[in-house]
Amino acid sequence: MKQQTFASQSSFEKYGRKSRRELFLDEMEVVVPWSELQSLVEPHYPKAGNGRRPVGLAIMLRTYFMQQWF
Repeated sequence: MKQQTFASQSSFEKYGRKSRRELFLDEMEVVVPWSELQSLVEPHYPKAGNGRRPVGLAIMLRTYFMQQWF
């Protein structure tokens, strides 16, 4: 039987505190109109072809925004 640590017990997860980064990202999820931005960029974003498949558009948009924010 694997020994559980005090911190890994699920009963203490509700007492956890969100970091400043998590709070900021949660706020940006609400504030930024992701679906509208995605619809603007989608016609110009590369499609899957013979080469390597491109990363999903939603992931790339969030990545570019995070680079600017942090």
